Amino acid sequence: MATYDFIFNGLGLRDWCDKDATTGPMSMADLLAQRTGGGPTTSAWDLPFPSLDALNKACPAIARTRDLTKGVETSFLDIKDTLKIVLDPVTQPLSWFLEGALYAFQNTPWFIMIPLLLALVYFASKSLKLVGFVAFSILFLAFIDHYHFAMQTLAIIFVCAFLCVLLGVPIGIAMSRSDTMQRMTIPVLDMLQTLPPFVYLIPLIFLFSVTEPKLYGIAIILYAIVPVIRLTDLGIRLVDKEVIEAADAFGMTDRQKLYGVQIPLALPNIMAGVNQTIMMSLAMVVIASLVSAPGLGVLVLRGIRNLELGVGLIAGLGIVLLAVILDRVTKAALARVNAASAAQRNS
Repeated sequence: MATYDFIFNGLGLRDWCDKDATTGPMSMADLLAQRTGGGPTTSAWDLPFPSLDALNKACPAIARTRDLTKGVETSFLDIKDTLKIVLDPVTQPLSWFLEGALYAFQNTPWFIMIPLLLALVYFASKSLKLVGFVAFSILFLAFIDHYHFAMQTLAIIFVCAFLCVLLGVPIGIAMSRSDTMQRMTIPVLDMLQTLPPFVYLIPLIFLFSVTEPKLYGIAIILYAIVPVIRLTDLGIRLVDKEVIEAADAFGMTDRQKLYGVQIPLALPNIMAGVNQTIMMSLAMVVIASLVSAPGLGVLVLRGIRNLELGVGLIAGLGIVLLAVILDRVTKAALARVNAASAAQRNS
């Protein structure tokens, strides 16, 4: 006798349970149960949790867990073509941006690209020491023939982080201005932040070709956009009420308060969100190499697949150097923003 037979028998649902039961050769246990009017009883101590599979053993009319997962898969496949028709034109510019950035970063001669990067670092940090560290790191990567892989990784991060900021800051501003939107958006952000990175790739593989850059671009953006949204919302909400009241007293409109008061005072928090977004983009670039994302992640994946320890470790060192460079540059820029904000408040 199945474990939960007594429940369905007691409720008079046996006919309903057995209507979809498959007919076939009976096992010895079933023959003995039919002859003796029951089977071995199960003590309450051994009673399993009433999961779908456990209930299905007692009542075949109840779906099994694999029926549930199969239903989810079938439902997604049924709407896949419609989703692709809608999403393809919307996401195609992302492929163009990624392809353009990869072309520019890879085809610009190194003696032009490296000075441009160093100039950008100096403009953001105003630190010659940091410029020297960045120069040493890039030259080291070039010396070990990892320059082109590093440029591919930087190109992807440049595009994805830029789009995260472009989309995330307005969403964060809208959340800060509406409690209703904040309540609606936070569960979505929680899901995006806690969902394992590999899960992002599963539906995208069904929707887009592996050769399309937008496949890994969308995965990176979904994974990395959360910090800039959260910290933009937090930064604007933390602006002192007295400052807002003073702006109201001067007759400022909502737009003037936003661009003249709230965003400048919230800029340190926004920049902290940008820093975290860049770091998460770099982390996801490595995982996205599983779906044809170029860069240093390809070498890490090669080291794992072929058990090439040296290849994987050296590529990992390159990723660490890029992470340190991006972190130090964004933190230096954040420190300058904080200093400027403090000077503005004191004045």
